Amino acid sequence: MSSTLSLARRLAVALGTLVFAAAAQAQIVIGQTAAFTGPVAAGVEETTAGARLYLDAINAAGGVHGKTVQLVSLDDKFDPKLAGENARKLIVEHRAVALFLSRGTPHTQAMLPALNEFKVPLVGPSTGAMALHKPVHPYVFNVRATYQREAERAVKHLSLIGMDRIAVWHVDDAFGADAAAGAAKGFDDVKKQPLAVEKFDRNKPDFSTIAPRLAAAEGQAVLIIGTAAALVEGTKAIRAAGSRAQVVTLSNNASGGFIKQMGPLAAGVIVTQVFPYERSLAAPIVKEAVDHAQAKGLQGVSPAMMEGYAAAKVLVLGLRRAGPNLTPAKLVEALNGLGKVELGGMDLHYARDDHTGLVFTDLSIIGQDGKFRR
Repeated sequence: MSSTLSLARRLAVALGTLVFAAAAQAQIVIGQTAAFTGPVAAGVEETTAGARLYLDAINAAGGVHGKTVQLVSLDDKFDPKLAGENARKLIVEHRAVALFLSRGTPHTQAMLPALNEFKVPLVGPSTGAMALHKPVHPYVFNVRATYQREAERAVKHLSLIGMDRIAVWHVDDAFGADAAAGAAKGFDDVKKQPLAVEKFDRNKPDFSTIAPRLAAAEGQAVLIIGTAAALVEGTKAIRAAGSRAQVVTLSNNASGGFIKQMGPLAAGVIVTQVFPYERSLAAPIVKEAVDHAQAKGLQGVSPAMMEGYAAAKVLVLGLRRAGPNLTPAKLVEALNGLGKVELGGMDLHYARDDHTGLVFTDLSIIGQDGKFRR
């Protein structure tokens, strides 16, 4: 009797293993590490929601080669060390065939050792760091334009509208230094000098001394390169110092969550953008995203959601071209072979020596109604 029970148990275990294996084969696991808590959580939630809009639609239509795409997201709390650990966990424990939509420059850089070791691609990091573009990293496939391009565009726009006293405040980390280099190029191109270039701490930004200096110098505009939380504190300090300087920031703050955090300080802030106007249905990718959002009962999409949506489209395009017997190596090969692809109104390009993706940049301003205007 006992031997019969033992055989039954072994059969049950074997059957369970087979069922688990079949379920695993029916899914394509994509791993994400990003700060779902902490200073950039609002933006992370929105970019991820945009990605899920597209992935849900793909899965509802039968998935990719008959398999559903499962996005496994881990919270790295905006800690680069944890981001690196999460990347390894997603690959080793969750068996992710690709990583996706990371957030932050030092955080994404902390993931690179795992990418190199396991030869797994990262698609659509939510950072415009030039370090992820040049030199070309064999396993990093960017979708959005660089921070340098955004900062350069912002400085040129301010100069074009007659502003000469333009300050730059940037977080003292890799992200801040990278974007500040783009701003410097913008100043060089318009043959002007910045009013001041100031750094602030990423974890404890303090604007108590630099804001009064901006006011005393009668600064006309200040480009603040940092998180939403830093923008809130910086703008408060600017206004408390009596300055009416135009506040400008980059697309890492192009989210509805940023506007909510800014509250009444948001109106009039200029925010650079790296995707078409999220309310312009003339852009095919926007109309598609809005249609999927409305099907879920949402009124529309935000700029941050558009970033996640576009990244998911590129990911799925690579998964489809990689074929039914998917491996990380086949996905890398498929992405390298994409060439020029029309992405709903924008041209994306990948090759072995070019993982830039898109170069689109634009400017928006937050209206009194708390919405981005272009």
